[in-house]
Amino acid sequence: MIYYFIALLAAALILLFSNVRNETNRWAAFFLMSASVGGVADTFYQTGLPRLGDTAQLLNHTLTPYGVLVFCIVYSGKVSRKAARLRLKGTLVLPVLLMLAITPLVPVLELDFGLLLLWTAPYYLASCYLLLASLWSEENRWRKRNRLITTIIIVPTLLAVLVFINIAKVISPDFDFFGYISVFMIYSFVVAILGVFLYGVLGVRLRFEREPLDSTMKAVSSGTTLLNHTIKNELGKIAISTVNLKHSIGEADEQTQAHLAMIEKASGHMLAMVNRIHSQTKDIVVEPHPCRLAELTDVCVSDYMRQQGNGAIVIERNFMTHPVVVCDAIHMKEVIGNILANAGEAMPDGGTITIKLESGSKGVSLSFHDTGKGIPADQLTQVFEPFYSTKNRSRNFGLGLSYVYNVMQQSGGSVVVNSREGAGTVVTLNYPRKKIAESSREAENESH
Repeated sequence: MIYYFIALLAAALILLFSNVRNETNRWAAFFLMSASVGGVADTFYQTGLPRLGDTAQLLNHTLTPYGVLVFCIVYSGKVSRKAARLRLKGTLVLPVLLMLAITPLVPVLELDFGLLLLWTAPYYLASCYLLLASLWSEENRWRKRNRLITTIIIVPTLLAVLVFINIAKVISPDFDFFGYISVFMIYSFVVAILGVFLYGVLGVRLRFEREPLDSTMKAVSSGTTLLNHTIKNELGKIAISTVNLKHSIGEADEQTQAHLAMIEKASGHMLAMVNRIHSQTKDIVVEPHPCRLAELTDVCVSDYMRQQGNGAIVIERNFMTHPVVVCDAIHMKEVIGNILANAGEAMPDGGTITIKLESGSKGVSLSFHDTGKGIPADQLTQVFEPFYSTKNRSRNFGLGLSYVYNVMQQSGGSVVVNSREGAGTVVTLNYPRKKIAESSREAENESH
């Protein structure tokens, strides 16, 4: 049993410290710690500490179903408002407090398994329902895969706990459940370990993947800042020398004047190129303000269509919501412009870009779906890397999506790229609910 305790406690600590600010991870750690307490009960009994053993048993039986259910509520996103979740947590803890208050520990633990089953069964079943419902309703392919792994890990074990502990203890209080439950616990650990290494569970692997990218962005930012400063200084010397030469030789020598004009043009082009690279790799400083996302997108689309000119690309807009999002409008215009430019370059012979603005339980998403050739699966994981590009490198520095990633990270949002060869690419910008201004409802009403 002590190994059971160590394994669950280790899993709880890994989840907690992988992202301690994440509410889902905190509640996952809470219910794993609550479950782990049952693993030390036998150790307390064997070492002559029956009172501690009874306390561990009581906490395990009462806190675990509460922790599991709150975790599933937070993880599923079905209750999006923080105030509503807080009220729900307070209500759901009442049976726990009642059981702790009425269960005697002296002289021995007398736990009423019938009363315990009365509320823990709905808690466990509701937890399973929330996990399955969130899996069913998830449309994003990457998040759906992660939800599937989480559901496969948790649901069978929860049902086993309900049957072999709560129900079995009502039928036969002396029933030895651990032999049955251990099979499901081993199953959960094996699936969880495989999931962490292959895909990621509750964001653990995602954090390991993002850290190198964030470090790369910082390194690129520092490098291009130094490069930008050095090249600007040297180009400044070239520009001054070119002007001086122009004045000293006069207008008689046309050939020399032509060469000087060529030098001037080339240095100007180099300066513009370095400035462009630097602007998209330097540390992003966002100045967030309430912004009507639909209107901002319309402006960007109009600018893009005016620049494109030939009409080979058609843009369709489907705005199902008109939220006011707290973001930096200047950076967001650059982000949307980069995405539209990438989509256009993926369709050299023309095509359609479908823009959707939708709201969900977790926030709002703005997606751009092009009908281009798509990105090969082996290249999809590299699209956010600076200077990586699948397009014509003579015209594309591979910085567009790196800049998009950087802006969304600094803005408290995220960007997801889904693509399949022959089916085009979808770039989705996600803003969490906390980034939506309260006036977003008014904005939606105004649009109708």
